[in-house]
Amino acid sequence: MKIKSLKIKNFRNYELLQLYFDASTNIFYGNNAQGKTNILEAIYLSGTTKSHRGTKDKDLIKFGENESHIEVVVEKGDISYQIDFHLKKSSPKGIAINKIPIRKASELFGIINIVFFSPEDLNIIKNGPSERRRFIDLELSQLDKIYLNNLSNYNRVINQRNHLLKDLRDTEKQESLIQTLDIWDSQLIKYGNEIINKRKQFICKINKIISNIHFKLTGGKENIVITYEPGNGNLSLEQALIKNREKDIKIKSTSVGPHRDDICFMTNNLDIRRFGSQGQQRTAALSLKLAEIELVKEIINDTPILLLDDVLSELDKYRQNYLLDSIHDIQTLITCTGVDEFVNHRFSINKVFHVCNGQVAKEN
Repeated sequence: MKIKSLKIKNFRNYELLQLYFDASTNIFYGNNAQGKTNILEAIYLSGTTKSHRGTKDKDLIKFGENESHIEVVVEKGDISYQIDFHLKKSSPKGIAINKIPIRKASELFGIINIVFFSPEDLNIIKNGPSERRRFIDLELSQLDKIYLNNLSNYNRVINQRNHLLKDLRDTEKQESLIQTLDIWDSQLIKYGNEIINKRKQFICKINKIISNIHFKLTGGKENIVITYEPGNGNLSLEQALIKNREKDIKIKSTSVGPHRDDICFMTNNLDIRRFGSQGQQRTAALSLKLAEIELVKEIINDTPILLLDDVLSELDKYRQNYLLDSIHDIQTLITCTGVDEFVNHRFSINKVFHVCNGQVAKEN
Protein backbone atom coordinates (compact mmCIF):
# COMPACT_ATOMS: atom_id res chain seq x y z
CA MET A 1 0.00 0.00 0.00
CA LYS A 2 1.50 3.31 -1.10
CA ILE A 3 0.26 6.87 -1.45
CA LYS A 4 1.40 8.15 -4.83
CA SER A 5 0.28 11.77 -4.67
CA LEU A 6 -1.64 14.42 -2.78
CA LYS A 7 -3.35 17.49 -4.17
CA ILE A 8 -5.02 20.02 -1.90
CA LYS A 9 -6.83 23.26 -2.66
CA ASN A 10 -7.87 25.84 -0.07
CA PHE A 11 -7.05 23.46 2.78
CA ARG A 12 -5.78 25.01 6.03
CA ASN A 13 -2.98 27.44 5.02
CA TYR A 14 -2.58 26.03 1.49
CA GLU A 15 -4.12 27.69 -1.53
CA LEU A 16 -2.92 25.01 -3.94
CA LEU A 17 -0.40 22.22 -3.41
CA GLN A 18 0.47 19.06 -5.32
CA LEU A 19 3.00 16.52 -4.01
CA TYR A 20 4.38 13.23 -5.31
CA PHE A 21 5.69 10.85 -2.68
CA ASP A 22 8.45 8.29 -2.60
CA ALA A 23 7.40 4.73 -1.78
CA SER A 24 9.66 4.75 1.27
CA THR A 25 10.64 7.77 3.41
CA ASN A 26 9.39 11.33 2.88
CA ILE A 27 10.52 14.09 5.23
CA PHE A 28 8.90 17.50 5.62
CA TYR A 29 11.01 19.90 7.63
CA GLY A 30 10.73 23.54 8.60
CA ASN A 31 9.95 25.83 11.51
CA ASN A 32 6.82 25.37 13.59
CA ALA A 33 3.45 26.71 12.36
CA GLN A 34 4.42 26.57 8.67
CA GLY A 35 1.95 23.88 7.53
CA LYS A 36 3.83 20.58 7.92
CA THR A 37 1.16 18.89 10.03
CA ASN A 38 -1.57 20.10 7.67
CA ILE A 39 -0.15 17.84 4.94
CA LEU A 40 -0.39 14.79 7.21
CA GLU A 41 -3.85 15.86 8.34
CA ALA A 42 -5.11 15.94 4.74
CA ILE A 43 -3.84 12.38 4.17
CA TYR A 44 -5.33 11.12 7.43
CA LEU A 45 -8.66 12.71 6.53
CA SER A 46 -8.64 10.94 3.16
CA GLY A 47 -8.39 7.56 4.85
CA THR A 48 -10.62 8.02 7.89
CA THR A 49 -12.99 10.93 7.01
CA LYS A 50 -11.86 12.69 10.21
CA SER A 51 -9.13 15.07 11.31
CA HIS A 52 -6.71 13.50 13.79
CA ARG A 53 -7.04 16.74 15.76
CA GLY A 54 -10.82 16.42 16.01
CA THR A 55 -11.29 19.60 13.98
CA LYS A 56 -14.67 20.30 12.39
CA ASP A 57 -14.76 20.10 8.59
CA LYS A 58 -15.65 23.76 8.13
CA ASP A 59 -12.56 24.79 10.11
CA LEU A 60 -10.28 22.88 7.71
CA ILE A 61 -11.20 25.21 4.87
CA LYS A 62 -8.72 28.01 4.18
CA PHE A 63 -9.72 31.28 5.81
CA GLY A 64 -11.81 33.40 3.48
CA GLU A 65 -12.81 30.47 1.23
CA ASN A 66 -16.11 28.57 1.11
CA GLU A 67 -14.89 25.12 0.09
CA SER A 68 -11.82 22.91 0.00
CA HIS A 69 -10.71 19.92 -2.09
CA ILE A 70 -8.39 17.01 -1.29
CA GLU A 71 -7.29 14.44 -3.86
CA VAL A 72 -5.20 11.41 -2.89
CA VAL A 73 -4.01 8.68 -5.27
CA VAL A 74 -3.31 5.34 -3.60
CA GLU A 75 -1.73 2.21 -5.05
CA LYS A 76 -2.83 -1.02 -3.41
CA GLY A 77 -1.36 -4.09 -5.04
CA ASP A 78 -2.08 -3.69 -8.74
CA ILE A 79 -5.06 -1.41 -8.19
CA SER A 80 -5.00 2.37 -8.12
CA TYR A 81 -7.59 4.43 -6.24
CA GLN A 82 -8.31 8.14 -6.50
CA ILE A 83 -10.00 9.51 -3.39
CA ASP A 84 -11.62 12.95 -3.59
CA PHE A 85 -12.90 15.00 -0.68
CA HIS A 86 -14.98 18.14 -1.07
CA LEU A 87 -15.39 20.15 2.12
CA LYS A 88 -17.99 22.93 2.18
CA LYS A 89 -18.88 25.36 4.95
CA SER A 90 -22.60 25.18 4.31
CA SER A 91 -23.16 21.47 3.57
CA PRO A 92 -21.84 17.98 4.46
CA LYS A 93 -18.59 16.78 2.89
CA GLY A 94 -18.69 14.89 -0.38
CA ILE A 95 -16.49 11.84 -0.96
CA ALA A 96 -15.78 10.05 -4.24
CA ILE A 97 -13.73 6.95 -4.99
CA ASN A 98 -12.41 6.80 -8.55
CA LYS A 99 -14.75 9.73 -9.30
CA ILE A 100 -17.82 7.81 -8.16
CA PRO A 101 -19.58 9.48 -5.20
CA ILE A 102 -20.16 7.26 -2.17
CA ARG A 103 -23.27 7.43 0.02
CA LYS A 104 -21.71 6.32 3.28
CA ALA A 105 -18.35 7.38 4.67
CA SER A 106 -17.83 3.79 5.83
CA GLU A 107 -17.36 2.76 2.17
CA LEU A 108 -14.01 4.55 2.29
CA PHE A 109 -12.61 2.60 5.22
CA GLY A 110 -10.09 -0.09 4.35
CA ILE A 111 -8.81 1.49 1.14
CA ILE A 112 -6.04 3.23 3.08
CA ASN A 113 -4.83 1.99 6.45
CA ILE A 114 -3.06 4.76 8.33
CA VAL A 115 -1.14 4.78 11.59
CA PHE A 116 -0.75 8.35 12.86
CA PHE A 117 1.79 9.11 15.58
CA SER A 118 1.98 12.57 17.13
CA PRO A 119 3.54 13.96 20.33
CA GLU A 120 0.05 13.91 21.87
CA ASP A 121 0.02 10.13 21.49
CA LEU A 122 2.92 9.91 23.93
CA ASN A 123 0.44 11.12 26.55
CA ILE A 124 -2.22 8.53 25.77
CA ILE A 125 -1.37 6.55 28.89
CA LYS A 126 -1.50 9.44 31.37
CA ASN A 127 -4.45 11.23 29.78
CA GLY A 128 -8.07 10.36 30.51
CA PRO A 129 -9.98 7.23 29.37
CA SER A 130 -11.52 9.09 26.41
CA GLU A 131 -8.11 9.28 24.71
CA ARG A 132 -7.57 5.53 25.06
CA ARG A 133 -11.09 4.76 23.81
CA ARG A 134 -10.49 7.06 20.85
CA PHE A 135 -7.30 5.18 19.99
CA ILE A 136 -8.95 1.79 19.91
CA ASP A 137 -12.09 3.04 18.12
CA LEU A 138 -10.11 4.76 15.35
CA GLU A 139 -7.97 1.70 14.68
CA LEU A 140 -10.82 -0.82 14.79
CA SER A 141 -12.96 1.38 12.54
CA GLN A 142 -10.23 1.26 9.88
CA LEU A 143 -9.87 -2.51 10.16
CA ASP A 144 -13.45 -3.67 10.67
CA LYS A 145 -16.48 -2.14 8.94
CA ILE A 146 -18.84 -4.14 11.15
CA TYR A 147 -17.25 -2.54 14.20
CA LEU A 148 -17.63 0.88 12.61
CA ASN A 149 -21.31 0.21 11.94
CA ASN A 150 -21.91 -1.05 15.49
CA LEU A 151 -20.08 1.96 16.95
CA SER A 152 -22.15 4.36 14.83
CA ASN A 153 -25.38 2.67 15.90
CA TYR A 154 -24.29 2.61 19.54
CA ASN A 155 -23.52 6.34 19.54
CA ARG A 156 -26.91 7.02 17.96
CA VAL A 157 -28.65 4.95 20.67
CA ILE A 158 -26.73 6.73 23.45
CA ASN A 159 -27.81 10.12 22.09
CA GLN A 160 -31.43 9.01 21.86
CA ARG A 161 -31.37 7.46 25.35
CA ASN A 162 -29.83 10.57 26.89
CA HIS A 163 -32.42 12.75 25.18
CA LEU A 164 -35.16 10.50 26.58
CA LEU A 165 -33.68 10.65 30.08
CA LYS A 166 -33.99 14.43 29.98
CA ASP A 167 -37.67 14.12 28.95
CA LEU A 168 -38.47 11.94 31.98
CA ARG A 169 -38.94 15.15 33.97
CA ASP A 170 -42.42 15.25 32.43
CA THR A 171 -44.30 13.09 34.96
CA GLU A 172 -47.46 12.90 32.82
CA LYS A 173 -45.61 11.00 30.11
CA GLN A 174 -43.32 9.05 32.43
CA GLU A 175 -44.96 5.63 32.03
CA SER A 176 -44.80 5.64 28.23
CA LEU A 177 -41.30 7.09 28.28
CA ILE A 178 -40.11 4.29 30.58
CA GLN A 179 -41.38 1.76 28.03
CA THR A 180 -39.43 3.59 25.31
CA LEU A 181 -36.39 3.51 27.58
CA ASP A 182 -36.64 -0.29 27.69
CA ILE A 183 -36.47 -0.37 23.89
CA TRP A 184 -33.39 1.84 23.77
CA ASP A 185 -31.75 -0.26 26.50
CA SER A 186 -32.15 -3.44 24.44
CA GLN A 187 -30.49 -1.68 21.49
CA LEU A 188 -27.71 -0.35 23.70
CA ILE A 189 -27.03 -3.85 25.06
CA LYS A 190 -26.97 -5.34 21.56
CA TYR A 191 -24.49 -2.89 20.05
CA GLY A 192 -22.58 -2.34 23.27
CA ASN A 193 -21.75 -6.02 23.71
CA GLU A 194 -20.55 -6.25 20.10
CA ILE A 195 -18.22 -3.28 20.67
CA ILE A 196 -16.87 -4.67 23.94
CA ASN A 197 -16.17 -8.09 22.44
CA LYS A 198 -14.30 -6.60 19.47
CA ARG A 199 -12.26 -4.33 21.74
CA LYS A 200 -11.28 -7.29 23.92
CA GLN A 201 -10.22 -9.29 20.86
CA PHE A 202 -8.14 -6.34 19.65
CA ILE A 203 -6.39 -5.99 23.01
CA CYS A 204 -5.70 -9.72 23.09
CA LYS A 205 -3.95 -9.45 19.72
CA ILE A 206 -2.03 -6.32 20.74
CA ASN A 207 -0.80 -8.06 23.89
CA LYS A 208 0.84 -10.80 21.83
CA ILE A 209 2.88 -8.17 19.97
CA ILE A 210 3.55 -5.41 22.48
CA SER A 211 5.19 -7.59 25.12
CA ASN A 212 8.37 -8.22 23.13
CA ILE A 213 8.57 -4.63 21.85
CA HIS A 214 8.26 -3.14 25.32
CA PHE A 215 10.74 -5.61 26.81
CA LYS A 216 13.36 -4.51 24.26
CA LEU A 217 12.56 -0.79 24.63
CA THR A 218 13.13 -0.98 28.39
CA GLY A 219 16.33 -2.98 28.10
CA GLY A 220 14.66 -6.08 29.49
CA LYS A 221 13.54 -4.29 32.66
CA GLU A 222 9.76 -4.18 32.15
CA ASN A 223 6.97 -6.50 31.08
CA ILE A 224 3.74 -4.90 29.94
CA VAL A 225 0.18 -6.24 29.92
CA ILE A 226 -2.90 -4.42 28.60
CA THR A 227 -6.36 -5.26 29.92
CA TYR A 228 -9.84 -4.06 29.09
CA GLU A 229 -11.49 -2.31 32.02
CA PRO A 230 -15.30 -2.13 31.78
CA GLY A 231 -16.87 0.67 33.75
CA ASN A 232 -19.55 -1.71 35.05
CA GLY A 233 -16.99 -3.99 36.77
CA ASN A 234 -18.08 -7.62 36.98
CA LEU A 235 -21.68 -6.91 36.01
CA SER A 236 -22.93 -7.62 32.51
CA LEU A 237 -23.98 -4.59 30.50
CA GLU A 238 -27.64 -5.54 30.99
CA GLN A 239 -27.22 -5.91 34.76
CA ALA A 240 -25.38 -2.59 34.98
CA LEU A 241 -28.10 -0.74 33.07
CA ILE A 242 -30.77 -2.11 35.41
CA LYS A 243 -28.72 -1.27 38.50
CA ASN A 244 -27.96 2.28 37.32
CA ARG A 245 -31.34 3.19 35.85
CA GLU A 246 -32.46 5.38 38.76
CA LYS A 247 -29.07 7.09 38.79
CA ASP A 248 -29.26 7.68 35.02
CA ILE A 249 -32.73 9.21 35.37
CA LYS A 250 -31.44 11.47 38.12
CA ILE A 251 -28.33 12.67 36.27
CA LYS A 252 -30.12 12.53 32.88
CA SER A 253 -27.22 10.69 31.24
CA THR A 254 -26.11 7.11 30.53
CA SER A 255 -23.51 6.19 33.13
CA VAL A 256 -22.46 2.70 31.92
CA GLY A 257 -21.46 1.15 28.62
CA PRO A 258 -18.42 1.02 26.31
CA HIS A 259 -18.46 4.83 26.08
CA ARG A 260 -17.36 4.76 29.74
CA ASP A 261 -14.83 1.91 29.59
CA ASP A 262 -11.04 2.17 29.80
CA ILE A 263 -7.84 0.33 28.94
CA CYS A 264 -5.40 -0.52 31.73
CA PHE A 265 -1.59 -0.66 31.21
CA MET A 266 0.33 -2.71 33.77
CA THR A 267 4.13 -2.92 33.85
CA ASN A 268 5.63 -5.22 36.45
CA ASN A 269 2.23 -5.24 38.24
CA LEU A 270 2.14 -1.41 38.41
CA ASP A 271 -0.77 0.53 36.91
CA ILE A 272 1.28 3.11 35.03
CA ARG A 273 -1.75 5.25 34.20
CA ARG A 274 -1.81 6.31 37.84
CA PHE A 275 1.54 5.39 39.34
CA GLY A 276 4.01 5.24 36.44
CA SER A 277 6.65 7.87 35.81
CA GLN A 278 6.38 10.09 32.75
CA GLY A 279 9.20 8.09 31.16
CA GLN A 280 7.34 4.82 31.72
CA GLN A 281 4.13 6.25 30.30
CA ARG A 282 5.82 7.59 27.17
CA THR A 283 7.70 4.34 26.57
CA ALA A 284 4.47 2.36 26.91
CA ALA A 285 2.79 4.70 24.41
CA LEU A 286 5.65 4.17 21.93
CA SER A 287 5.36 0.40 22.42
CA LEU A 288 1.61 0.66 21.77
CA LYS A 289 2.04 2.54 18.48
CA LEU A 290 4.75 0.15 17.27
CA ALA A 291 2.53 -2.81 18.17
CA GLU A 292 -0.34 -1.13 16.30
CA ILE A 293 1.79 -1.03 13.14
CA GLU A 294 2.65 -4.73 13.41
CA LEU A 295 -0.96 -5.72 14.10
CA VAL A 296 -2.25 -3.78 11.08
CA LYS A 297 0.38 -5.52 8.91
CA GLU A 298 -0.81 -8.87 10.19
CA ILE A 299 -4.52 -8.18 9.68
CA ILE A 300 -4.42 -6.57 6.23
CA ASN A 301 -1.45 -8.62 4.94
CA ASP A 302 0.11 -5.37 3.76
CA THR A 303 1.90 -2.39 5.25
CA PRO A 304 -0.04 0.65 6.49
CA ILE A 305 0.93 4.24 5.76
CA LEU A 306 2.82 5.71 8.71
CA LEU A 307 2.50 9.41 9.56
CA LEU A 308 5.01 10.69 12.14
CA ASP A 309 4.26 14.23 13.24
CA ASP A 310 7.31 15.71 14.99
CA VAL A 311 7.63 12.67 17.24
CA LEU A 312 11.39 12.19 17.16
CA SER A 313 12.07 15.42 19.03
CA GLU A 314 10.09 13.98 21.95
CA LEU A 315 12.20 10.81 22.23
CA ASP A 316 15.69 10.13 23.54
CA LYS A 317 18.36 8.79 21.15
CA TYR A 318 17.78 5.13 22.02
CA ARG A 319 14.04 5.32 21.38
CA GLN A 320 14.59 7.40 18.24
CA ASN A 321 16.85 4.68 16.89
CA TYR A 322 14.45 1.91 17.84
CA LEU A 323 11.56 3.67 16.11
CA LEU A 324 13.52 4.41 12.94
CA ASP A 325 14.81 0.84 12.77
CA SER A 326 11.23 -0.43 13.04
CA ILE A 327 9.80 1.45 10.05
CA HIS A 328 12.31 0.79 7.28
CA ASP A 329 9.81 -1.29 5.24
CA ILE A 330 6.85 1.12 5.52
CA GLN A 331 5.98 4.18 3.47
CA THR A 332 6.47 6.95 6.00
CA LEU A 333 5.76 10.68 5.99
CA ILE A 334 7.68 12.48 8.72
CA THR A 335 7.50 16.08 9.89
CA CYS A 336 10.35 17.63 11.85
CA THR A 337 12.16 20.93 12.37
CA GLY A 338 15.44 19.60 10.94
CA VAL A 339 17.00 16.53 9.36
CA ASP A 340 20.05 16.21 11.62
CA GLU A 341 18.63 13.32 13.64
CA PHE A 342 18.16 11.29 10.45
CA VAL A 343 21.65 12.08 9.15
CA ASN A 344 23.22 11.18 12.49
CA HIS A 345 21.31 7.91 12.52
CA ARG A 346 22.32 7.24 8.89
CA PHE A 347 18.66 6.73 8.18
CA SER A 348 17.77 6.33 4.52
CA ILE A 349 15.98 9.46 3.29
CA ASN A 350 14.30 9.18 -0.09
CA LYS A 351 12.59 12.55 -0.48
CA VAL A 352 13.00 15.76 1.46
CA PHE A 353 10.60 18.71 1.33
CA HIS A 354 11.13 22.11 2.93
CA VAL A 355 7.95 23.73 4.24
CA CYS A 356 7.78 27.48 4.78
CA ASN A 357 4.63 29.55 5.20
CA GLY A 358 2.38 27.31 3.16
CA GLN A 359 4.96 26.73 0.41
CA VAL A 360 6.59 23.32 -0.12
CA ALA A 361 9.84 22.89 -2.05
CA LYS A 362 11.37 19.52 -2.89
CA GLU A 363 15.10 19.29 -2.16
CA ASN A 364 17.63 16.97 -3.77
